[in-house]
Amino acid sequence: MRVVVLGAGIVGVSTAWYLSAMGHEVTVVDRQSDAAMETSFANGAQISVSFCEPWANAGAPFKVARWLLSDDSPLLFRPRLDPNQWRWGLAFLGQCTNAAFERNVEQLVRLGRYSHGALQSLVQDTGIEYNRLERGILHFFSSQRDMDAGASAAELMRHHGVDRHVLSRDEVLQAEPALKSFGAQIFGGTFTSTDESGDACVFTQELAKRCQTRGVQFLYEHDIHALQASGGKVGKVRVNSRQTGKPQDLDADAFVAAMGSYTAQLLSPLGEHLNIYPAKGYSATLRLKDPERASVVSLLDDTRKIAISRLGDHIRIAGTAELAGYDLSLDNPTAKVRCAALVKRYEQLFPGVADTREPNFWTGLRPSTPTNIPYIGRASRHSNLWLNAGHGTLGWTHGAGSGLALAELISGRKPNLDFQFCGA
Repeated sequence: MRVVVLGAGIVGVSTAWYLSAMGHEVTVVDRQSDAAMETSFANGAQISVSFCEPWANAGAPFKVARWLLSDDSPLLFRPRLDPNQWRWGLAFLGQCTNAAFERNVEQLVRLGRYSHGALQSLVQDTGIEYNRLERGILHFFSSQRDMDAGASAAELMRHHGVDRHVLSRDEVLQAEPALKSFGAQIFGGTFTSTDESGDACVFTQELAKRCQTRGVQFLYEHDIHALQASGGKVGKVRVNSRQTGKPQDLDADAFVAAMGSYTAQLLSPLGEHLNIYPAKGYSATLRLKDPERASVVSLLDDTRKIAISRLGDHIRIAGTAELAGYDLSLDNPTAKVRCAALVKRYEQLFPGVADTREPNFWTGLRPSTPTNIPYIGRASRHSNLWLNAGHGTLGWTHGAGSGLALAELISGRKPNLDFQFCGA
């Protein structure tokens, strides 16, 4: 079949790779000049199969209410006159029960394991290098109350077969000695040895090059305007070259919507209503002045809800979520506060280790669903329209597996994954 994939992030490029491997003729369209230039560009770098708890839980509403007035809070909700935001918020509240949390965790763990296996095979087959570190993920806590909650979460995850170990303060410092200067403020942690980290942007761009070698066509710098449909099928997609200004209609046998937070906007005119809302996240990438004193284990700081990952001679600090629409600016007061908080926290943890003069701030929109479970599968109203969007903070973790599973579905195969696929 001829398949058009809309979006060249980790999810879209992975989908294109597997579709090509299964013999399909694939075209990928993206408005940027290269793959992985938006949400996949400078994320937290973690492959976090075992740290995948959804945001919605019984305690989430109280935390969000407490954080409402603080610009540097881990999760910032800014109410807007936006029906999509309120629809998302109400659905999110509906997921804040213990039963829903358990159900969603189970789905995310299954997808994470499947995807991690796909990624490992993909790396072995392609030889792509992307500052990969297979050192696990260490989640540390700065209060006894948070430590107790973390131990309870670890017990829940063990119920789902996740091998998350509870560590004392001394064991945390043994796992990552670079935390020694902050050790007095650590009350313990949890650790998963099977998780890993690496640069999602580097990986995705290298995979895109290998896709091109296989014959996949990439239309970069092309805006995606609208899908044209009739009779329950999509016939064409209207795109526009940024270089020439000329519009172009692309026809295909199947279309894949993998445009992250913008997927819902594209599909809404067709009557396909996806409950995806952007969560604005931030990161800072710092050059290491003293690499010997920098961490090598990928970290989760529970107090600030940030991820810290080593990428060669740089460190990536990423986190926070801001539910405030599609704004991508870094120069407004709130963004400046949130960016500065990332660097400040790193200095508290690892004083003098990184060069903070050029923090390379970045922001991206995480395509979040109320459950944190992505849409993977066939659209509800159009038989040749396929969905691969809504991965939230886990796009890097779930990208390879989501691409493989969707390629199998499009090819008429049944993925070896017990998951709630759309249209199944």
